[in-house]
Amino acid sequence: MSITESYLLRYARRYVYEVNKENKHRAMLLDMIQLLYDANAREQGMDAAARTTHRQAASLPVLAAIKKYIDSLNDQVVLPKSDLADALRYLRNHWNALTLYATDGRIPIDNNRVEQLMREVALGRKNWLFVGNVEGGERSARLMSIVSSAKRHHLDVGLYVKDILDRLLAGETDYSKLVPDQWKRENPHAIRVYREEEARYKSDRKKLDRARRIVAAKRRKP
Repeated sequence: MSITESYLLRYARRYVYEVNKENKHRAMLLDMIQLLYDANAREQGMDAAARTTHRQAASLPVLAAIKKYIDSLNDQVVLPKSDLADALRYLRNHWNALTLYATDGRIPIDNNRVEQLMREVALGRKNWLFVGNVEGGERSARLMSIVSSAKRHHLDVGLYVKDILDRLLAGETDYSKLVPDQWKRENPHAIRVYREEEARYKSDRKKLDRARRIVAAKRRKP
């Protein structure tokens, strides 16, 4: 088995974002990177093979345009010790790893969701600093995973955890019914509707912003 290095596009975008806002190249690079995220948003619901095909058609041309653009920004255009030069250096040094996702639908464009969930561990680590032993740590990790999954499915975590513990203590052995997505179907009363509405609102806003960017890009074309 071989291991292939892949970098997250989010970090490349952060390097560019931290460039002086008055730099015209910053805006151009951010716009092109945003096109990659817009293309990625259209992949929702696709399997790995379909994502690969979609990325080859929608993302590879944008990546080629970005590569051509950063190659044109040589030392005569960008000061070697400027913040833009640092961003360009990161892009150039890790280009193959940053663009690998566009050739394989199994690779995510970034791991934002995972890092958001890891914040829960960082914020609460003092609460579970002492778990007694290795087995206790493993049990804590499993419980945290269950709670995080319940939150991602917009469930009332208290109701969910109490019910599954009660059912396990009563001898329940069909564990497939206890995972959050399956349990949610049988217990609609435990769904935090306002959380679902918030998620839909954010999704709709992103779609609207994406549509506006596409329209604006078409208008800028000669």
